[in-house]
Amino acid sequence: MFYRYNIILTFLLCGLLGISAQSGTSAYRMLDLPVSSRMAALGGKNVSSPDGDLNFAFLNPALLNGASNSMLSLNMANYLADIQFGTAAYGFSKGRHHFAAGVQFLDYGTFKEATESNEIIGEFTAKDIALSLIYSQELSERISVGVTLKPVFSAYERYTSFGAAFDMGLHYRSVSGLFSAGMALRNLGAQLKGYYLGADGQHTERLPLDLQLGFTQKLAHAPFRLSLTLHQLNRWNLYYTDNSSGKTDYDYIEMAGSISVADMAFRHAIVGVEFLPGKNFYLAASYNHRRHQELVMNGFRSMAGFSFGGGVRISKFQVGFGVSQFQVGNSSYLFSVSTSLNEFKL
Repeated sequence: MFYRYNIILTFLLCGLLGISAQSGTSAYRMLDLPVSSRMAALGGKNVSSPDGDLNFAFLNPALLNGASNSMLSLNMANYLADIQFGTAAYGFSKGRHHFAAGVQFLDYGTFKEATESNEIIGEFTAKDIALSLIYSQELSERISVGVTLKPVFSAYERYTSFGAAFDMGLHYRSVSGLFSAGMALRNLGAQLKGYYLGADGQHTERLPLDLQLGFTQKLAHAPFRLSLTLHQLNRWNLYYTDNSSGKTDYDYIEMAGSISVADMAFRHAIVGVEFLPGKNFYLAASYNHRRHQELVMNGFRSMAGFSFGGGVRISKFQVGFGVSQFQVGNSSYLFSVSTSLNEFKL
């Protein structure tokens, strides 16, 4: 048969002890996808923006605050080849304690099941889903911490897997509110049940561990906000590993060595800018150098690495749109809508 078959000291210690995972070799890569149109427009990762956007708590739980109280957020994206990806979240607060529950899903669609002689004998589906239980606490007016528990479930035809991941976050905001910084250790955990049994028993893969550090600065006399996000700080080598290429580990080490120090360093950085003329409208753009280097092809013009988006408040709803490239020549579009249930007297 043929079927389609990956409180601060503790935070710092976990970051130092984390085991790195190469691109293409870890399970549950869905956890790395942009969670909203605004996040997509900012390059897919941001752990420092103090905007009170509920969706940002998916990446840094310390960003969950009172502005997310009674907020409901829905996000949907056409990812690649009709693959559907989306998130939903709801937040509530009690004093300096903030809570949220969310879900991420990736639906690969329906596939034909065939024998080796190409006889169609049925159909099957493939799906990933992750739940997020988020908690944050304000330690002071300027510092907050947070943690997220994420049970992850996956089913590809008859092959199933589940795991558990944790996120830990820290956020600082200056007295003026113009500068903020955030740190998050994401996807610390394990695949508890693999898709199949190996020679030594259950075959499991590592999770996409990611230590991120971000800085956001709003200009005092202009409606612009700048962000710098450093990701994958738990490992230096970000050369993409293609498991289907047939290349050996030595081949990849040799190819990674051909990348300059400056190029490799910049692959860890995402820069973003937002235009914020008021509370009811924004535009955003970003550049993700790693994504650009992995997707760009000689002889083809490409916007790979660049992302754009915007949002506007319409009556009781905040509506957002973002566009990014995850495949050469094809763009993915992300749509978001959020509202406060308090607007409806609920």
